Amino acid sequence: MRPEHIEASPKLGHIGIVHLGLGAFHRAHQAVYLERYRQRSGDADWGVCSANLRAGVGLVDGLNSAGYRYHVAEYADSDTLKLREIGVIEEALFTGRDTAGHWSRDREALLARMASAETRIVTLTVTEKGYFLNPATGDLRDDDPMIAGDIASPEQPRTAPGLLVEALARRRAAEEAPFTVLSCDNMPDNGQRTRRAVVELAKRRDPALAGWIANEVAFPSSMVDRIVPAMTEADFERLAALGVNDPNAVVCEAFTQWVVEDHFPLGRPGWEADGVEMVADVAPFETMKLRMLNGSHSLLAYLGSLAGIETVFEGVGHPELRALLRRYMLEEAAPTLQMPEGTNLEAYADSLLARFANDSLRHRLQQIAMDGSQKLPQRWLLGTVEHRRSGHDSPCVALGMAAWIRYTDGEDLQGQRYIVDDPMARRFAALHQAHGGDPSALVAAFLAMDDVVPGALATDEDFAQNVLKAYRTLTQGGLDGALAAIACS
Repeated sequence: MRPEHIEASPKLGHIGIVHLGLGAFHRAHQAVYLERYRQRSGDADWGVCSANLRAGVGLVDGLNSAGYRYHVAEYADSDTLKLREIGVIEEALFTGRDTAGHWSRDREALLARMASAETRIVTLTVTEKGYFLNPATGDLRDDDPMIAGDIASPEQPRTAPGLLVEALARRRAAEEAPFTVLSCDNMPDNGQRTRRAVVELAKRRDPALAGWIANEVAFPSSMVDRIVPAMTEADFERLAALGVNDPNAVVCEAFTQWVVEDHFPLGRPGWEADGVEMVADVAPFETMKLRMLNGSHSLLAYLGSLAGIETVFEGVGHPELRALLRRYMLEEAAPTLQMPEGTNLEAYADSLLARFANDSLRHRLQQIAMDGSQKLPQRWLLGTVEHRRSGHDSPCVALGMAAWIRYTDGEDLQGQRYIVDDPMARRFAALHQAHGGDPSALVAAFLAMDDVVPGALATDEDFAQNVLKAYRTLTQGGLDGALAAIACS
C-alpha cells in the first residue's frame, strides 16, 4: 500500500484558538479541519494552543519535542489510507496532575493565553464528565471535589468550567470582549450545557460575573462525527511499516463531519470551503448522531463486551447483533427525530453500519463502554422517554439497559474480569454487592438512579419489567439467547 501523504502547512506562530482537551479526537478532527483551512487559505490568524487537562504530561512533551507536528492516518478500509501531517498546533500546555500530585505546571500560561485579546475562540473536547453536569438534569455537580475546589479557589482552577470562568473574569476585568466558547463533545445542546456549567460556577464566585457571561459570551453548539479509536501497538507498527515513526500519531476513519452553529462575535475561520457545515440550528443533526450513531455504538459496546467481543468491526460482523443495531436505529431512534425535509434516515443507518464494518479500525468496545452513566441519558434514555410517550415499546433500549447493568458488575458472561471505567463505578459496585443475588431488586436500584435515569422512565413499570426480563434472559441464556428473544418480540 502506498498512501497519499499530505505535508503540514508552515508554522506561523499566531494563535487565535485555545483548545481544552488535547486528546486523539481533537487531533484527528478539529485540528485536521484547521490544517486544511490553513493550507487552502494561507490565513495566519488561527493557530491553536492545545491544553491537556488530564493526568499525563507525555503527550504535551512529545508534541513539543516534535515541533508540534504529528500524523493523522485516515483509513477508508485496510487498503486505502491517506496520511496527513498536522502543523496547526502552535503550542501545547499541561494543566493536569503530574506524577508528584501537582496541578500548576502550565495553568498560568494557559489562563494568560485564554485571557489574551488574540484568543477569539476556545474549543473543548473534555468528554461528557468534564463538564461536571448531572447527566439527567443538567445541573452543575457542585458537590464534586473538583468543582468544590474551583469554588474554594477560583483563581487556581482545575476543571474546564473553572478555567473558562477564571479566563473570562480576567477578560472582563481588562475590559476585553469575551472569546466564543465552542463545545465539540457528544452532548445534546452542548453549547447551552456548556453555558449552564460556566454560568452556574460563576454564580458561586460573583453573580455580576455570571450575568456578564450569560449576556455577553457566545456558546454555539456543534455536532462532531469521526470514529477515532485509541491507539494500539499494532497501529504504531502499521504506520512504522509505512515509514511513519510518530509516537503522537492518530489513526481514524476517512469519514468526517462537523456541523457548527454560526455565532462567533469575534470572527472565525472560513471553514465552509473545507467541509464544515455552518448552520443556524445544529440540534437536529446533533440529536440524530447521538441517538443513531452513538446510541448504537453503546448498544454494541455493552452487549459485545459481555460476550467477549473486543472491537466494533467484530461486533458488527455478528449477523444478529448487526440486525439489532439496525432495528434500534430505525424503530426506536429514528421515530424520535425531527429532521429537515429530505433527510433519509434509513440510508443514514446503513451508512453507519458500513462505517462500523471498516476493517482497518480497531475500535475497542471497552473504550466506547467508558462513562456510561454520563452518556446513556442523551444516547438512549431521553429518546426513549419520547418514544414511550408516543405509545411505543423500546425493546432494544431495554436490552441495552440490561446489558449496561450487567456490564457494571465488572465481569463478562464468561467470568472474565475488567475495570469499570465510570465516575459512578464505586456506586455501581455497592449496588451489585447489595442486590447481586436478586435481579428484580438490582434492576430497580439502577433505574432509581435519578442522576442517570429520567423520572419518566424510572416510574414506567412496563419499561422496568422489560429491562428485568431482558436482564434475566441475558444472564441465563447469554448473548445468543437475548438476541433470539428480542428477534421474536
